[in-house]
Amino acid sequence: MQIKRRLAAAGVALGVAAAATGAAALSAQADPAGPSSPTEPVTWTVGGLTASDVAELEQLGFDVAHEHGGDVHIIGDQAVADDLRALGHTPEFHDTVYKDLEVTAQQEGTYYGGYRTVDAIEAHLHGVADANPALTRLYDIGDSWLKTQNEGGHDIYAVCVTAIAAGDCEQDPDSAKPRFTLIAQMHAREIATGEIALRWIDDLVAGYGTDTEVTDLLDTTEVWVVPVVNPDGVDIVASGGDDPILQRKNANDSAGNCGSRFGVDLNRNSTFEWGADSTNPCAETYQGSAAGSEPETRAVEDWLRSLHPDQRGEAESDPAPDDARDVFITLHSYGEYIIIPWGYTDTAAPNDAQLRALGKAMSASNGYFVGTNDDTVGYSTSGTTDDMAYGELGVASFTFEVGPDFGDCGGFFPAYSCVEDTLWPENRGALMTAAQAAAAPYTG
Repeated sequence: MQIKRRLAAAGVALGVAAAATGAAALSAQADPAGPSSPTEPVTWTVGGLTASDVAELEQLGFDVAHEHGGDVHIIGDQAVADDLRALGHTPEFHDTVYKDLEVTAQQEGTYYGGYRTVDAIEAHLHGVADANPALTRLYDIGDSWLKTQNEGGHDIYAVCVTAIAAGDCEQDPDSAKPRFTLIAQMHAREIATGEIALRWIDDLVAGYGTDTEVTDLLDTTEVWVVPVVNPDGVDIVASGGDDPILQRKNANDSAGNCGSRFGVDLNRNSTFEWGADSTNPCAETYQGSAAGSEPETRAVEDWLRSLHPDQRGEAESDPAPDDARDVFITLHSYGEYIIIPWGYTDTAAPNDAQLRALGKAMSASNGYFVGTNDDTVGYSTSGTTDDMAYGELGVASFTFEVGPDFGDCGGFFPAYSCVEDTLWPENRGALMTAAQAAAAPYTG
C-alpha cells in the first residue's frame, strides 16, 4: 500500500525520536503531475537567476536547496511558489521531497523506512567498538549545542578503524600510519550520508582478514569516521517519523525568532575564510555569530587538527608539498559531484591539478562530476570544512554531493532502499580509492 508523504508540522519537539515503518521504494521517478496537495513541500526549479538574486532569496528566508549556475532548487509548498511568483520569478515543479513508502513491520530505532535515529547510531558504534577491540577505537570528540546548554543533546563520536598496533588510533598528528578521515550528516537532512558512513565502518570491520583489499588498507592506514556531526539536527529530522523534518542546521535557537528555521549552518561556520555567507539567522546558510561559534564546528576542527599534521604554508598560493599525506572527505547531498577546494573563491587552489586527478580516480567508481564550486554548483561558500582541512592543514580534501537531484534515490530524502541498492555501492569504491591514496594523495 502506498502512502503519500505529508507536510511535517513545524516546531515538532526536539529530541523526539519517532520509530517509523520499514519501507521499500515503489516508483522509479517523481510524479510529473506536481504536488499532491497545496501544503506538500516539493522542490521547485527557478531559472535565470544571478548570484545576487540567489543571495536575496536566501536572505529572505527561502530554502535554496541546490544551485547550478542560474538554476536553483527551492523547497516549499504552494504558498512558497506563490511568494516566488510575487517576486517576479517563475517556479516550476521539479520533484517530490518525500518518496512513497510501502508500509511493513515497524522497526525500533528507525524512521522513514529504515534510517537510523541518533540513539540507534550511537548504540551501533558502541557495539562495533566493543566487539572489535583489535580493529577499532571509539572517541567522544565534543558536544552538540543542546548538550552544551544542558538541554539533552548528544556527544559527537568518531571511530578509528585499523589493524591496531602500538601507537595507532591515537589523537596525535604524528602517527605512524597515514590517515583517511570522513564526516557525514553535518547537514542533518542529508540522511543518506550518515548511512553510507556507517556502512563504510561495517564494511571495513567485516572485511579485515577476509577481503584482501580491506586487509591491506587497514594494515597500512588509519580510517577515521564521524557518522553524525549534527546529532541535534538529526533528532529534529527523525522526530517527523515517516515525514522527516527538513532541518539542515544545528539546534542553536539563540539568534532570534525564526520559527522552524532556527540554527546555524555548520558548513558555513568554519574558522577558515569565514564570513561571506548569510547573516540572517533564519536563512539556511546562516554562518553564525562568529567563526567557529558552534560546538559541533569546534569539535570537528579540533579533531582534524589532532589527526593531521600541518603541511601547508599560510598564503593562499602555498601548495601542500608532494610528500604531504592524508585525505579528508565530507559527505553531503545532493547533485552527484566531487567538489575540490577552493569553495570561498574562484581562484584555483595551488594543488588544483593534483586534487582533480584524485577526484577523477574516485569518480571512476561513482561517476560523479569533479570540479570546484564554480565548476559544479556555481556559487562560492565561505567557512566550509573541506576548505579548512586543505587550507589550514594541507590535507587533500573533497566534498561528495551524494545522489541525483531527482527521483526515488534523489534529493535529501531518498527512499531507504536506495542506500543499500545504489548510493552505498556506487560510493564504496570511491571511498576505498580515497583511503588507499592517504599515504601520498598529491603524487598519484
